[in-house]
Amino acid sequence: MLGTLAVPRRRLLLLAPVALLVALAVVLVVLVVLAPERATGSYAERCERFAADAEARAAVVTGSGAPVLVVGDSWSAGLGLADPSASWPARLDGRVHVAGFSGSGFSARASGCGDVSFAARAPQALAGLPAGTLVVVEGGLNDWDRSDAEISTGFDALLAAVAGHRVVVVGPAGAPSRAAYVDRVDALLAELSARHDVAYLSALDVDLDYLDDRLHLTPAGHAAFGDWVAAGVRGATRP
Repeated sequence: MLGTLAVPRRRLLLLAPVALLVALAVVLVVLVVLAPERATGSYAERCERFAADAEARAAVVTGSGAPVLVVGDSWSAGLGLADPSASWPARLDGRVHVAGFSGSGFSARASGCGDVSFAARAPQALAGLPAGTLVVVEGGLNDWDRSDAEISTGFDALLAAVAGHRVVVVGPAGAPSRAAYVDRVDALLAELSARHDVAYLSALDVDLDYLDDRLHLTPAGHAAFGDWVAAGVRGATRP
């Protein structure tokens, strides 16, 4: 005879597969919605693709005038665009070089592709560029799940790597898929920028168009973001 809280064995056996499917569905939603870059293909394949994309974007230098280096993530690399060379840095004034790696951030563990943080990549990107090169650092969306300590350590390392250069830091925009997480990152980056006496542009309130993944920008989104950053950089670097 079954007790008041007992469940028939047959029912348990039927419920177990359902519970497993629900759990798998939750995991899939987290991977796709919160971290779409981390859920595309195997890690090795994804990292190889991101490295190739970064190299291709770095080969395209846009504009003319004073040199500018953009160090950033997938937004800088142009992930999701038919023409990655049209990513937002192309809207900046000057002769613009881009070091963008999808999934990267301020913290060393923002990416699953090893340490491809901004600090790790900046020295090589600056090689061959004049000492007066303006460095625009864009990111923070991929630091959403990293601790304040990790982000702070990466930020300090970045500023050490670009010592002697003018720096403007552009924080994370409110991309819908990570909007619940970026306020903390934005506030921390603003604090760290003030501590290092570098200009900071908060992008939280910039109205942008996103692709269906709700994380990456459409061509129109890139144009709008690039124009907004360009205006902010002009204001931040005006004598």
